[in-house]
Amino acid sequence: MKKLILDFQEKNEEFKELVQEAFNRDILHFLTDTSTYSEFKDIERIITYTRNLELDVDYLLYDQLEQLENAAENQNLKKGIGYYKELRSKEDEVEIKTVSNNRKVNFIIVSAKDWKIIPFENLIAEMHKKDTELIAEVDTVEEAELMLKTLEIGVDGILYTPKTANDIIELKKLIGVGFEIPLTEAEIKNIQTIPESDRVCVDTTSLLLPGEGMLVGSTAMGFALVHAEVFETQFVASRPFRVNAGDVSAYILVPEEDVQKSEGYRTKYLSELKGGDKVLVVNSRGSVRIASVGRVKIERRPMLRFELIARKEDIDVPISCICQNAETIRLVNSEGRAKSVVELKSGDRILVHIGPGATHFGTAIKETIIEK
Repeated sequence: MKKLILDFQEKNEEFKELVQEAFNRDILHFLTDTSTYSEFKDIERIITYTRNLELDVDYLLYDQLEQLENAAENQNLKKGIGYYKELRSKEDEVEIKTVSNNRKVNFIIVSAKDWKIIPFENLIAEMHKKDTELIAEVDTVEEAELMLKTLEIGVDGILYTPKTANDIIELKKLIGVGFEIPLTEAEIKNIQTIPESDRVCVDTTSLLLPGEGMLVGSTAMGFALVHAEVFETQFVASRPFRVNAGDVSAYILVPEEDVQKSEGYRTKYLSELKGGDKVLVVNSRGSVRIASVGRVKIERRPMLRFELIARKEDIDVPISCICQNAETIRLVNSEGRAKSVVELKSGDRILVHIGPGATHFGTAIKETIIEK
């Protein structure tokens, strides 16, 4: 779990609102000072940090190397310690790497105003297996996302001064706990040929892996796992960034805007997707990751409509999905193997996710809606 430290050293007009939003999002690490520490000191579960060495906090943050080294040697010091360093040169980078070898230093907060990516790549490569955490101080949410994903591993955490409650919501999305979507079997009851439909390919900015795809369905009752085009054939090269997802009217699962929602997802029409959007990539075990859409291709193609039946609490759940009628389009069978849609037949079983039923603008609601 990545660490998010909010900088609350100063108390402004939005202070109480921002703190409450942080609590709502279960963010509990705060950098404090004299004017704000009293707001946190008696609250359980809060983890406090400060540069003010007189405050009784959980972690003391040192700006001077000599002070840090003295604290690390102090056998009576009962608090955690960290180092704050502004990185301006190669010498600063070398110093940070050296400090990270001291196991008594719990974390190093690095601020890089000019050069960012290359120095942090070097630090991540050096420190990712060490006990000392690498925390990046950032100015924007976009910068936080960049730091959390640099070299895939990313930094261990972020220090950020929130300006609005929405900043905190967006940050929490970046470090939100991963989740799984439960998959179950559904039996194919009927396959219908559709001469032509407008078909949507979702091309992501990530390479997808064998076993991964996207959950797509004609109704919010359920979604079939449509496999990514990761396989080479004698006629067609692989497109490991692509899921040939379905027709324009289908639903696809995308990340929930409110990370507190239990489902972790909402629905979106394939016709609505565009470059820059986020989608959920799901593997055959139900593990989820988020990918960005690079582009969406819509073309007219012959299609197949699959009518499926899944079971939930001894009740039949009808599910349907529409896929392009082509050998390279695959659903995932009950054994977790990708199988071409042209080879599937009635009685075969594929992996699906039973959905929430009714949705309103993509969000699950408790309302009577009939979709057939």
